[in-house]
Amino acid sequence: MYPNLYYAFRDLLGIEIPFLKIFQTFGFFVAIAFLAGAYILTRELKRYEALGLLKGIPEKITTGLPASQGELIGNAVVGFFIGYKILGIFFQWDTASQDLQAFVFSSQGSLFAGILLGAAMAGYKYYTKKKAALPQPKEQVVMVMPHHRVPDIIVMAAIAGLLGAKIFHNLENWNDFVHDPIGALLSFSGLTFYGGLIVAAIVIISYARKRQFNIRALIDSAAPALMLAYAIGRMGCHFSGDGDWGIYNSAYTIDTNTGHTVKMAPANFTDVVQKNAGFFQQQYASVEQIPHAAFEKPGALGFLPDWLFAYGYPHNVIKEGVQLAGCDGQYCKVLPTAVYPTPLYEIIVCLILFGILWGIRKKVTTPGVIFGIYLILNGVERFFIEKIRVDTRYDIFGFHPTQAEIISTLLVIGGIVLISIYRKNNTAANKLS
Repeated sequence: MYPNLYYAFRDLLGIEIPFLKIFQTFGFFVAIAFLAGAYILTRELKRYEALGLLKGIPEKITTGLPASQGELIGNAVVGFFIGYKILGIFFQWDTASQDLQAFVFSSQGSLFAGILLGAAMAGYKYYTKKKAALPQPKEQVVMVMPHHRVPDIIVMAAIAGLLGAKIFHNLENWNDFVHDPIGALLSFSGLTFYGGLIVAAIVIISYARKRQFNIRALIDSAAPALMLAYAIGRMGCHFSGDGDWGIYNSAYTIDTNTGHTVKMAPANFTDVVQKNAGFFQQQYASVEQIPHAAFEKPGALGFLPDWLFAYGYPHNVIKEGVQLAGCDGQYCKVLPTAVYPTPLYEIIVCLILFGILWGIRKKVTTPGVIFGIYLILNGVERFFIEKIRVDTRYDIFGFHPTQAEIISTLLVIGGIVLISIYRKNNTAANKLS
């Protein structure tokens, strides 16, 4: 696993760049997910614009104005933060190099570098705006197309999505949140996708209504982008080892000397648990409460690696497990017995589902139906992966679903309802015409 990009570069390229320790692998893939989603969304919005289903809105803009006070202050604040923290790493290297992540989230930094870069960025903004200023500012009307709004949409989706993901995760794990609220809010792990999806959807749809978007065309445009972004985001979960893995596969164990997956008889699972009692007792009151299911790689799939069926997530970012032999450093833990690598399964399945949505998007002509199909595919995928995932379960009239199972079921139902309504409305409209 690669807790941050430093470990990835060291392992894959043999290059050690300590500065890369501040870039978390999970955050890197989240950024890539947003960029990929923005690219696909832009392409789809342009296609719907060409079909006449999305239209631009004329807006007045003023050119030739000098830099405003707000622009200068904004640039100064951003410059100060970058200088104080990022450049501060080099000014205080002896301290920062010990734990770069802790340094970034501490109050430490370089006041001199912050003031210097803040003043430089504010000065540059003032200079560029003054150079382009006109004696008499001009007003002109420009046509702003929906695809021009993608940067705004992505920023809002990122903020609302991350906030929603954190809120839903902490609601699902309330006891952990109460025990350490600051740590829970600032940790790089602990994000619930559906929480992010719900909150971001509310914010984006509200924004789209104000901008007079065709909502059905917008959500259809977003469907493939959402599926692709989710698959890439799961890459961050898998490659960082953020704890979003499955239950234990009791047909395999882990060699704590190497971190490699090793086959074992399912009957030996109890022996492994007893051998690593210190780890398991921190999480489970008894052996019976440890979620596990044995599934050995079928003989017909013998060419596939064992870690596809069971994995120990060595060097995981949340530092969970037992000590890896011969490892020194911050991330030296490996799970004592193998789990199902569910993020890897979701990566594979969601990339396939993205391909399906991308392939049918031009064939489905009823607005809103593509998004309904997305809801169904997403809900079904998540519902079944929950069967081998570790999640908090609720007690509802004798049933014990997870939060994701409840929401995924509602998404499937919602997708069916949307498709039925939109197809019915489309049929009625065609009869009237």
